Amino acid sequence: MKITEIRTRVVEWRGKTVPPQPHFCTNPMDLLELQSDPMGSFRFHGWLIVEVFTDSGHVGIGEAALAPRVTKSLIDLYLKPILMGANPFDIEFLWQHMYRRTIAFGRKGVGMVAISAIDIALWDLMGKILKQPVFRLLGGKTKQKIPVYASRLYSQPLDDLAREVQQYKDQGYRAMKLRFGWGPVDGAAGMQKNLELLRTAREVIGEGIDLMADAYMGWTLDYARRMIPLTAKYNLRWVEEPVIPDDIAGYAALKALNVVPISGGEHEFTLYGFRQLLDARAIDYIQFDTNRVGGITQARKIQAMAEAFEVPVIPHAGQMHNFHVVMASYNSPMAEFFPPVDVEVGNELFWYIFKGEPMPVDGCIELNENLPGLGLTIDEEGLKRFDIIE
Repeated sequence: MKITEIRTRVVEWRGKTVPPQPHFCTNPMDLLELQSDPMGSFRFHGWLIVEVFTDSGHVGIGEAALAPRVTKSLIDLYLKPILMGANPFDIEFLWQHMYRRTIAFGRKGVGMVAISAIDIALWDLMGKILKQPVFRLLGGKTKQKIPVYASRLYSQPLDDLAREVQQYKDQGYRAMKLRFGWGPVDGAAGMQKNLELLRTAREVIGEGIDLMADAYMGWTLDYARRMIPLTAKYNLRWVEEPVIPDDIAGYAALKALNVVPISGGEHEFTLYGFRQLLDARAIDYIQFDTNRVGGITQARKIQAMAEAFEVPVIPHAGQMHNFHVVMASYNSPMAEFFPPVDVEVGNELFWYIFKGEPMPVDGCIELNENLPGLGLTIDEEGLKRFDIIE
């Protein structure tokens, strides 16, 4: 069996978008006090679709959301030539070949995103050839259903926030996550506004539902040291990405406070990056995203390593490439879930591109054991709402 073609398509949304609220979500650009919208750098209205074709007629589907035009170029120029004619079941060799071929410029960031997209497609392909869901290839079912947490609740007027929280509570979610809206440049007054968000959410859900909060890399260590102790009375399951991902020492210092568990890893890459985090005792929860971290080949290795450290893995963003990893591991107690909404940040675009993503019932999703691979198809009709670059 051989790989005969690799097709990459960037799809860019040209439909209606919802403009975000002021103080929508803290982020690393806040510190610069630019006149432009600081969240603009982290909204993305494009996606990359990767298809790997074989001489058997099977096709594997992969995807990437970060810098899709650049990622497409990396695949077309550097990865496709070394994959053509290869056996897709040589998954470890192919991963190492891609990694070592691009190591001078690709070991983190967009280079690893490109490898991830290909790797996901290869696992999807293997499952389709073997007529098995990917989680079976990874070790099989470890739970009948996957509990998911509602991940949205961006900073907004408190009455609107309360209504959205109530909506998720009524839908049966047993956990949900909000976004902080204020950071270091907003001072003590901004801290109080962050606490108002937590107070509003906690008053609606009570103490029987988990609440988490995401700073999305928008705080400094000094600010986080002041802010996190103030959140303790709201009994957060974790504070997510309080500082920039390169500040491993900062993560470790915040974890050492032992006030609120610290999560991160959405912007970390490969087994080696997570070994550094775990060796430093820097995080309480790992949140890699399989379509960034190095694909399923790396995700399963990080998952095993984290289990030895007793650090749970709850991947970023949900989606099928993450759900299959969660299903196959006892070290993943739940998964993130982005509800389908109108296009805003861009992390909801996959609902408009693919068919087959599961919807939760009473806060849990199920994976169909009768669907081979990841269980996704491309919504070619839906792509008519996008500009397409091939």
